[in-house]
Amino acid sequence: MVEIQGETAEGFEAVRAAFAQNFSEYGELGAAFALYLRGRKVVDLWGGDARPEVGGRPAPAVAWNADTAQVLRSVTKGCTAAAALLLAQRGELDLDAPVAEYWPEFKAAGKGRIPVRWLLSHRAGLPALDVPLTVDEVLAWEPAVAAVAAQQPFWEPGTAHGYHPYTYGWLVGEVVRRVTGRTLGQYFAEQFARPLDLDLWIGLPPEAASRVGRLVDLPAPPAAAGQGASGLRLRPKREVVEAYQDPTTLTARAFGAVRPKLDLNEPAAWAAEIPGANGIGTARSVARFYAALIGAAEQPQALFDPVTLAEATGPASDGPDRVLIVNSRFGHGFFRHGPTSPMSSPAAFGHPGRGGALGFADPDLGLGFGYVTCGMQPGVTGDIRSRNLIAAVRSSLGHM
Repeated sequence: MVEIQGETAEGFEAVRAAFAQNFSEYGELGAAFALYLRGRKVVDLWGGDARPEVGGRPAPAVAWNADTAQVLRSVTKGCTAAAALLLAQRGELDLDAPVAEYWPEFKAAGKGRIPVRWLLSHRAGLPALDVPLTVDEVLAWEPAVAAVAAQQPFWEPGTAHGYHPYTYGWLVGEVVRRVTGRTLGQYFAEQFARPLDLDLWIGLPPEAASRVGRLVDLPAPPAAAGQGASGLRLRPKREVVEAYQDPTTLTARAFGAVRPKLDLNEPAAWAAEIPGANGIGTARSVARFYAALIGAAEQPQALFDPVTLAEATGPASDGPDRVLIVNSRFGHGFFRHGPTSPMSSPAAFGHPGRGGALGFADPDLGLGFGYVTCGMQPGVTGDIRSRNLIAAVRSSLGHM
C-alpha cells in the first residue's frame, strides 16, 4: 500500500481518500495533488514513486517527496495563455489585431488576416505541419516558429476549431516574444513564477533537474474504471482511436508534428522552451498559479481583471474538434468545463495535460486545482484519476 503524505484541512478527508484510491484502484504510480480555496491551501498531498523502475531500467525507483516536480505536458498551455492574456490586459497586445502585425513573417500562405485570438482559441487552422520537425529543430526554437509561420492552414481560419497540440506553444509563444523581446519562459518567470514563488518553469534551470520525476506510459484503466465518478464513459470511441492510429489523419499529424517523438524524460527537453508541452512544476505551484489568477491564493488581488477573466472563460470555440474528433470547448487559451473536459463547475477554466495532469481555476467556487502524475494513461483531456479528485472536492465543498 502506498503511503500518502502531506496535509488536508478539516472537511477534505474525502479528497485524501480519493487520492489514495487512485493508487489502489486506478494504476497510479506517483503523483501529487494540491487545492487552494478562497485564499487558503486546504490540500497538499503526494505519494508513490517519482521515478518508477519500469521497462528494465537499471535505476532504482525514487520516492515522490514534497518538492518533486513533474513534466506537465499540455498543462503548460495554460501558463502560455496566461502570459498572452496578461499582455492584453496591460494594453500591450491586441487580441483582435492580425498576428502579422507583431510577427510579419506569419502572413505567408495567406495568413495575413488571422487575429491573435484565433491562435488562443485553436481556430487558426495550424495544428500540424506539412513536414514534421526534428527534435533538434524543436529544441532550437527558431526552426519551429519559422515552420509554423510558413505553414498553410489546414482549414479556412476562423470557420472551425481543432486542438493544436504542439504548434499552439510556438504560435502564442512567438507572439509574446515579438511583443516583449523575451522568450515565453522568461516572461512567465518574471510575471508569474517569481512573484508568486512558484516551482513552475518553461525552460528548466539546471539546478532544478534533480527534482524532476520520470514519465511512464500506463495502460488504459481496467474495464471497471470505464465509468468515472461523473458517469462519463472514459474509454475512447472507435473513431477516436482510429484517428490517432492512422498516420494520414489530421489528428495523427498534429500529435506527430515532431519526428522522431520528443522524449520528455531527457534533460535537453526540460531545458528547452516548448510552451505547448514541456512545462515542469509541482502540483502545489500549479494550484497556486490558477488560484492567483482569480484571487484565491494567499494574496487577495486577482491577476486577471474581469475583462481578462471573461476572455479566459468566454465561449471562443465550442463543438466538433477537427483534431480531437470529439466536441471540445475553449475560452481564449483554456479548456472550459464540459463533457470531455470536466472540472468543478461551469465557471471553471484550465488545461489538462496528455496522460493525466490537470490544472484549473473555478471563480465561482474560489478554488485553484493542481494535479500532476508520472503515470501517463492514454488520453488528452483527463482520466479517471483527475475526475475522481474533482468528485471528492465537490463532495467536500458540499459538506462545508
